[in-house]
Amino acid sequence: MISIEFLITSLIVVLVPGAGVVCTVTTGLTQGRVASIYTALGCTAGIVPHLLATVLGLAAILHTSAVAFQVLKFAGVAYLLYLAYATWRDRSAFALDENVTRSGAPSLIIKAVLINSLNPKLTIFFMAFLPQFVVPGAAPGLLQLLGLSAVFMVMTFLVFVGYGCLAHAFRRGVVESPRVQAWLRRGLSGAFAGLGIQLALSDR
Repeated sequence: MISIEFLITSLIVVLVPGAGVVCTVTTGLTQGRVASIYTALGCTAGIVPHLLATVLGLAAILHTSAVAFQVLKFAGVAYLLYLAYATWRDRSAFALDENVTRSGAPSLIIKAVLINSLNPKLTIFFMAFLPQFVVPGAAPGLLQLLGLSAVFMVMTFLVFVGYGCLAHAFRRGVVESPRVQAWLRRGLSGAFAGLGIQLALSDR
């Protein structure tokens, strides 16, 4: 059930930068290592609805319902574009001031959960991805899917924590250079906007 092929494929999928990675890196740069861990936790929790949808068979309904897919998709698009706008406008985001009020854990987690839970493509992805690693006759299909999902979530969390800690390690160099700050802010804003546009233009 948990094969080397599954672990390698999952690692590649998790490592590919997406909205969750961008959010975690941004948090690591702006609010530190601990905050990035909360964000990684939220991003991991955000894939739970999609995994449950796959495991419980609801992905098939979402896949056949154009209305349900479009509503969820454009809610995700709107949120990603909002993040792009907010990142672009926030000139003080990368100021290294320990006295600045930072977002609390609940706020960080909720923001991260929304980023991943509002992306309907994840449900379709898991619907196509997980069944490939279910071994007929090895164990009940439901148990295998739950096991695969649990491993994927753990891997997601660990990789995202790594991204956040790596961003934190480069934090001092970023905040000491206004030019780097400006380019980073534009880059992150563009990344969120690009992900939103990509989601908006995506087919079922």
